[in-house]
Amino acid sequence: MSEEKEMTFEEAMKKLEKIVEKLEEGNVPLEEAIAFFQEGIKLSKLCHDKLQHVEKQLEYMLREDGELVPFSPEEE
Repeated sequence: MSEEKEMTFEEAMKKLEKIVEKLEEGNVPLEEAIAFFQEGIKLSKLCHDKLQHVEKQLEYMLREDGELVPFSPEEE
């Protein structure tokens, strides 16, 4: 189990953006570019997983009695 605190979505996106900027410059040695790419893939997966988790949470809403029920917007 990792002792590091889990990165937030926003932190992961900022790191991912910096990696993309470095790779777009084009003057990164191959070994370093591969390491950046691998880290970018991990960050991308972390962001994707966090978004999926939030999406699942939004599928349900909490009623006043504390019961979770499927969310369905009422049409007016």
